[in-house]
Amino acid sequence: MPSLKAIRNRIVSVKNTQKITKAMKLVAAARLRRAQDAIVAARPYAKRLNEVLADVTARLQLESDDSASHPLLVRRPIGVARIIVVNSDRGLAGGFNSNLSRRVERFIVDEKASYPRVELAVVGRKGREHWKRRLGSGSAGPWSHAQVVAEYAGAAGDTAMERARELAKQATEDYLDGKIDAVLVAYNEFKSAIAQVVQVQTLLPLEPAPLPEGATRFDFEYEPSKGDVLSTLVPLYIEIELYRVMLESIASEFGARMSAMDNATKNAKEMIGSLTLQFNRARQAAITKELMEIVGGAEALKG
Repeated sequence: MPSLKAIRNRIVSVKNTQKITKAMKLVAAARLRRAQDAIVAARPYAKRLNEVLADVTARLQLESDDSASHPLLVRRPIGVARIIVVNSDRGLAGGFNSNLSRRVERFIVDEKASYPRVELAVVGRKGREHWKRRLGSGSAGPWSHAQVVAEYAGAAGDTAMERARELAKQATEDYLDGKIDAVLVAYNEFKSAIAQVVQVQTLLPLEPAPLPEGATRFDFEYEPSKGDVLSTLVPLYIEIELYRVMLESIASEFGARMSAMDNATKNAKEMIGSLTLQFNRARQAAITKELMEIVGGAEALKG
């Protein structure tokens, strides 16, 4: 059995850890509130932009002249696909990063027929570390057709738009140059503080949401033209969609960290209780032993 001093030191250590996890939970909860407000504000804009894009695209397709169709809308055989994987720079967030990495691994293996070559653009230090371990040993294994081609720092609230623009610019340029034939994004979608869902979404070629049933077919006058309007809307949509993804990931990270730290705080409390009970039992055993030694000594003196 451990000594009383060892158990006491262990209790002090766990209490200090509990203070840290409790503080981290409070910080994550405060930051989650701001991140949640940001994603709630961004979702309607992204949705409405998609609806406008769908409207213009649908009306353009009704015309006999397809020359105005935007190249980011044109589908072609997929030889190389790029997956933008949005992880975080920090850990201590439960399964936030590991669940995403496993989902991407499974996607790469399961969809090999559709995506024979995969390029990974990894956002966040935790993602870089994972794929460095996974792909660093060479080309062997089920991910032999995948490679990391770009690495980015994780996005925060004040850098989310900058990171989205950087990723959107690089992806659209490479797609238009024919270096890649599809762009996907893998991220944690925020549902609530205790629920995040990993999503793998196609960005390019762009597939705008269909027009609502019964929508009017009366057209408008466009200045300068439908094609020019589309050329502005499509890159903007990619940028805004990646911005929304960054905000979803940020909110999901704080939610996952808050839940993880809450569980850690509860586990620390249970451990402190268990150690305290063990300490009391050890102390009682030591007292009983001392009493027995005193009684035994007294009896020896009588004899």
